[in-house]
Amino acid sequence: MALEITDSTFEEIVLKSDKPVMVDFWAEWCGPCRMVGPIIDEISIDFEGKAIVGKLDVDSNQEFAAKYGVRNIPTVLVFKDGELVGRQVGVVPKASYADALNEAM
Repeated sequence: MALEITDSTFEEIVLKSDKPVMVDFWAEWCGPCRMVGPIIDEISIDFEGKAIVGKLDVDSNQEFAAKYGVRNIPTVLVFKDGELVGRQVGVVPKASYADALNEAM
């Protein structure tokens, strides 16, 4: 399962990670987000030990969503060495998320 990330844990988990990090910005009421959720969970299993995969609920945690310009959800961001290196807005196939994470390796 993907890790739950909040505004208070974002810096430690995402920005200070020595591994690539994928963050799914989502909300409970968002239909497309519910489609992406299981895919993100699968990615977290596929990349276990190689990358960190997490979810950030934008309703409860708005600071980093605003900082990274997340205006539409779902938005999936990829970070490497604390820097934003990838962005995917909307629902895409699992392979697209996996490719984005592989590129950050």
